[in-house]
Amino acid sequence: CGGRLVVISFHSLEDRIVKRFMRDHSQPKPLPRRLPVVTRHEEQQLRVMGKPVRASKQECMINPRARSAVLRIAERVQ
Repeated sequence: CGGRLVVISFHSLEDRIVKRFMRDHSQPKPLPRRLPVVTRHEEQQLRVMGKPVRASKQECMINPRARSAVLRIAERVQ
């Protein structure tokens, strides 16, 4: 049932795609504006887990390529 999606992106464009995907799938689907219906929480597919993780200064000194890496985590709701 529940699983985790873990993505490491190395470029800002990749990170933008991942961020938008997680945001879009962690919010309920939009309903028509004038429809008097309350959205349900169950329609979410993902729950974003915490903030993005970046490499520490010490790790960047050891591995300079790690400076642009961003780790994002999401958990499946259903």
